[in-house]
Amino acid sequence: MVRSVPIGAGSPITVQSMTNTDTRDVEATILQARRLASAGCDIVRIAIPDEDAAKALADIRNELDIPLVADIHFRHKLALLALEAGIDKLRINPGNIGSAERVREVADAAKEHGVPIRVGVNAGSLRKDILARHGRPSPEALAESAFEEVDVLGDAGFENVCVSIKASNVLNTLKANLLFAEKKNNPLHLGITESGTKTYGTIKSSCGLGSLLSHGIGDTMRVSLTADPVEEIIVGIAILKAMGLRQAGPEIVSCPTCGRTEVDIISLAEEVEKRAASISEPISIAVMGCVVNGPGEAREADYGIAGGKGEGLLFRNGEIVGKIPEDQLIDALFDMIAKDLNS
Repeated sequence: MVRSVPIGAGSPITVQSMTNTDTRDVEATILQARRLASAGCDIVRIAIPDEDAAKALADIRNELDIPLVADIHFRHKLALLALEAGIDKLRINPGNIGSAERVREVADAAKEHGVPIRVGVNAGSLRKDILARHGRPSPEALAESAFEEVDVLGDAGFENVCVSIKASNVLNTLKANLLFAEKKNNPLHLGITESGTKTYGTIKSSCGLGSLLSHGIGDTMRVSLTADPVEEIIVGIAILKAMGLRQAGPEIVSCPTCGRTEVDIISLAEEVEKRAASISEPISIAVMGCVVNGPGEAREADYGIAGGKGEGLLFRNGEIVGKIPEDQLIDALFDMIAKDLNS
């Protein structure tokens, strides 16, 4: 449990992000966390680079309902301060948090506060001895690091552990998580670290996270993008929707353009997606480019339109309900949806 949010044991897969504000700026951090929550974020992680940031946590925690995770590197005392401030979860990195004794000290304090720990293993910060044994941050090296840290916490009597094993390489991340899941049943936090900008990072994250989710692996996730953190939530929710693991608002099904298209299908689809964003019900809407195959290809959709020359078809559950002038097609579609949802 992270505050009131369960992770693992068949619970819904949660979507996380991380604030990029200066944590010492309490107001800015609170405002960004609220934006993330409004976008559908389930858990927010906050960087704690120094003691001032750790001390700011108490004020941040008091103003927010969403579960908060303290991201700790290098100085284990910051983890202790975060626990005193009322943090809901700790994230530590086995490659840089320090000796086993320091890890045990953090574990004891977390146990006293009833706070879980995420072990974060990253390809870029493996311990030198593990790198020396494997020669590079291979999947086997990543998995070994995770095994060791879980065992250290277990030896300290601490079992409330979530694990993340991340690399910027999709295949390394995939294999490392598969290796870990073969031997351990800790909840897994998924992500492709440093995946890149919004476009390419979305592609990499979708490939990696989608592959792991298709294996039944993953309990919580973050899409790491060089972008506004809200974009991470949008992409994360979209991945879960595409994998059939979350129902959240409309799913838009739209065809590619082809030589039969006689309407501006790109603009139609973009406008439908924009207007559908205000709908919370999990419905499917199809936007087809021609009247020849449109209704048939979108038979599984709840609602849809199929464009023609100057006009288009409006349909519900694969059945045509009307022929509408092109410039009225979208209005007619959303009038029908609104009437059905409000009836």
